[in-house]
Amino acid sequence: MVHTVQELSIGHVSERTGLSVHTLRLYEREGLLIEPVRRSSGGHRVYTELDVEWLINCTRFRASGMPLATIRRYVELARKGPGNEAERLAILRRHQEQITERIDELTACLGLIKRKVGVYEELVADGVAEDPWSPTGHTPT
Repeated sequence: MVHTVQELSIGHVSERTGLSVHTLRLYEREGLLIEPVRRSSGGHRVYTELDVEWLINCTRFRASGMPLATIRRYVELARKGPGNEAERLAILRRHQEQITERIDELTACLGLIKRKVGVYEELVADGVAEDPWSPTGHTPT
């Protein structure tokens, strides 16, 4: 049985990943794909399911704040194959720590917002018309 690789157009990959065609071309120029993008006989970009999976990973890395340079370094290591797993792990651990710190910061921010929402809900329910931030008004906690 012959296993065929499904070839996907740049437009199809754009739809599947949510990345614009412009961003897909940028990622290619920046060297962020594990394998170089193949070209059809007509010169059109041809992607595979593996490319789509990797691009989804890149999207998540970017959404988490990972810089393009860090993704590029990770890709360079992945392209080299086995033997550099410790360096790849170090990249991912550093980013994991940064995300954890950001989540902690956002959790503290959310706590403040929740407290303020509670105060204003109470003021609204009590029909308080004063501006709680004015010098003469009640200051919410």
